[in-house]
Amino acid sequence: MRTAIVSSMLAVMRKELRDISRDRLTLALVLLMGPLLYPVLMLGMGALAENRAKTQLDVVLEVPVVGVEHAPNLVAFLATHGIEAIAPPDELDSAIAAQDVDVALEIDPEFGADWHAGRPATVLVVHDSTRRNAEIPVRRVRTALEGYGQQVGMLRLMARGIDPAVTRPVSLGTRDLATVEAKRGMLLSFILPYLLILTSFLGGAYLILDATAGERERQSLEPLLATPATRGSIVSGKIAAACSVGLLSLLLTLLAFKLSAQLAPGLGEMLDVSFLAIGKMLLILVPMLFIGTALLTLLAASAKSMKEAQSHMTWLMLLPMVPTFVLMVNPIKSQLWQFTVPFLAQNQLLLKVIRGEAIDLPVWAVYLAAGFGLAAVLWFAAVRRYHQEKLAISG
Repeated sequence: MRTAIVSSMLAVMRKELRDISRDRLTLALVLLMGPLLYPVLMLGMGALAENRAKTQLDVVLEVPVVGVEHAPNLVAFLATHGIEAIAPPDELDSAIAAQDVDVALEIDPEFGADWHAGRPATVLVVHDSTRRNAEIPVRRVRTALEGYGQQVGMLRLMARGIDPAVTRPVSLGTRDLATVEAKRGMLLSFILPYLLILTSFLGGAYLILDATAGERERQSLEPLLATPATRGSIVSGKIAAACSVGLLSLLLTLLAFKLSAQLAPGLGEMLDVSFLAIGKMLLILVPMLFIGTALLTLLAASAKSMKEAQSHMTWLMLLPMVPTFVLMVNPIKSQLWQFTVPFLAQNQLLLKVIRGEAIDLPVWAVYLAAGFGLAAVLWFAAVRRYHQEKLAISG
């Protein structure tokens, strides 16, 4: 009996894989979209980040200065730091709002008098804090102004015979315990987990939707249900076929990340994960692949048409975003219960791999038990749905 069930499942699996192999374009898109698109996206981000750093850090920064005549020494100091004062536009605020100017300075008319009297002289940094493209120019200007203030302050103390060290009663230092891997993975932690979770969660989407809702719409599901094969073996065969395609696509995606790390400078170097790390990521994402495929099987079996089944993709694509946004606004410490929550567990474990942290055996045990347990529950629900005879009726 058990041999017959396995044989039926393998027969259904071969049938579904043979059906999708006939549509070579679709199969190529399913297998290669992630491996080609995601590395291009990451490498493109690296190129843009590197280009931004070169254009905004290594070049002379032209800054409109209002009241340049009130602080010639300050203007000269800024010039030594690659910041050149230029004439301001007639409507400075409008120019900044229109993004024609990233940052500007307004020097108080009393700057000279306050400076000679030893009082704090006022300089305003004018910018729009919501414009991320102006972050580097603003930081350069602020750093230069702070350096000027510290230098002048020390010279004033020395002129009065006072050691400038007396103004620093505490020598503050930092001992950063973050590993090199963790620092390299900081930027990737915002986008890489989501991309990998989405790839695994919906990796078998096309095949499973076509194998259930598509066959129901084409009225080719009824002959399959009329065979001696059990409903459980039919569902298992379809899920196994979809998971095989999804697993291959996921593996190609991870290998593409590895290859892209060896080809790209800058951000691409952060993708240099070892084959051991790739294996850990694959083990983390396999339960999500089964969960997503089983859930799609249940949803597709409840849909009356392929179009209705595809409508679920809109909200399913948003689910992996939830932990990313939650952790972005409310970072939390890792606790054992988190590894039982779908999407959150995968996110936390992927972050550990990216940061180069070890994953304890109890964490692996809890995660794999919870992940495959949820997949089994969804599989059982899909099997129960397949026991309804109206499943074979379209419309």
